[in-house]
Amino acid sequence: MSIPVKLEVFEGPLDLLLHLIDKNKLNIYDIPIVIITEQYLEYIKQLEENNMEVMSEFIEMAATLINIKSKMLLPIEKEDEEEIDPREELMDKLIEYKKFKIIKDQLKLRHIDANRTIFKEPTIPDEIIKYEEKIDASEVLNNIDFSTIYNIFQSVMKKQFNKIDPIRSEFGKIVKEEFTVNDKMDYIKDLSKEYNTISFRDVLELQSSRVEVIVTFLAILELIKIGYITIIQTEIFEEIIIKYI
Repeated sequence: MSIPVKLEVFEGPLDLLLHLIDKNKLNIYDIPIVIITEQYLEYIKQLEENNMEVMSEFIEMAATLINIKSKMLLPIEKEDEEEIDPREELMDKLIEYKKFKIIKDQLKLRHIDANRTIFKEPTIPDEIIKYEEKIDASEVLNNIDFSTIYNIFQSVMKKQFNKIDPIRSEFGKIVKEEFTVNDKMDYIKDLSKEYNTISFRDVLELQSSRVEVIVTFLAILELIKIGYITIIQTEIFEEIIIKYI
């Protein structure tokens, strides 16, 4: 009556060899090939594997071990000839396999840890979302008094008002004018293709209506705020110039 023996499952012949080396506390750089070969052959004798492809790998390694064992038993022909260790190729394979095995185990642990991690969706409090950084007007306007800019704006608006015929304005078709701040920002940006600097007053006076002047004025302020343009005034009462950064 045979006693059933429970065998450990190994991924391949190199895995089995590493197990035998660790079990016997052997030095991988100086493998006692006789001991390892005997234990390896004992294992594959007890191995019952229907998969012939897998079994053939273990048998091939057994043949390699027997071949190494036989070479080590042969005497060296010449003493002055450099000795080649027949275990060297097998040792290199085992070291390389051990490296990959360690990496695999580390990745497996990271995968297990990752499965235990729960990620929280980012949530930003309303007070932070609605927060707007305070702008230093003097810094943005390059130390030019805002009242000076506003006075220019008012004078251009007055000119636009004076263009209106008080009698004829009551008649005719009224056309709705649609201008957006973004449109006027693009318009001012396009001017940079022709000019490095341009008069602040001239930009406003180029507009055809009061609404267009207002929207252009807001677009200029927005471009100053985001740092696309800056305004300069060389001397007091001199013309205010828009400069592209």
